Amino acid sequence: PALMARINSYELAARMQLAATDALDISQEPARIQEMYGIGTEPTDSYGRRCLIARRLIERGVRFVQLYINSHIWDTHNNIAGDLKTACDRTDKPTAALLRDLKQRGLLDSTLVLWGGEFGRLPISQLPADKDEKKAGRDHNKNAFCNWMAGGGVKPGFTLGSTDELGLNAVENKVSVRDWHATVLHLLGIDHEHLFYSDNGLREKLTGVEPARVVREILA
Repeated sequence: PALMARINSYELAARMQLAATDALDISQEPARIQEMYGIGTEPTDSYGRRCLIARRLIERGVRFVQLYINSHIWDTHNNIAGDLKTACDRTDKPTAALLRDLKQRGLLDSTLVLWGGEFGRLPISQLPADKDEKKAGRDHNKNAFCNWMAGGGVKPGFTLGSTDELGLNAVENKVSVRDWHATVLHLLGIDHEHLFYSDNGLREKLTGVEPARVVREILA
């Protein structure tokens, strides 16, 4: 049995390597699809390739795909006026293409797409050491930020929550990180109250020890 188990694992590894080579070969895609993702042009080429590979992985049955963009383009502690526009220019077209492509292939309804970070930005300027206002940015804000979701089980075209007039604090329909985690798990078919993992002999929930709720307002 041990020998057969090892042989099976080697065979699985070989199949995965062959499948990965095919999935990562975006030259198989028609020119119009590559153009839709912004591949071959700047500043969208790099992130467009990532988004297209994500779609190719999803349609092959990969259950979890995480996308990164090279460099910390959203960490705008300085030069936010220029850097924020550049970040949007790099990501808007490929992201829209990914959603459109998933939808036209009938994959969006069964795919949950999450976009976000771990905090927002303060509504006040953060000046560099030389006090040059043209280079000003914004520091982290843990009290107000937003994420968006699309696809499987999420209500389209819907916004929940708002901040104060300064954008400093969330004040209406606030959703905690725990609530968001509980909602994501629910959309994946998992009850966060009954999912535990072992940590040094303790049974811990992914949503922690504080109360968490599924945000049903955003569910389709």
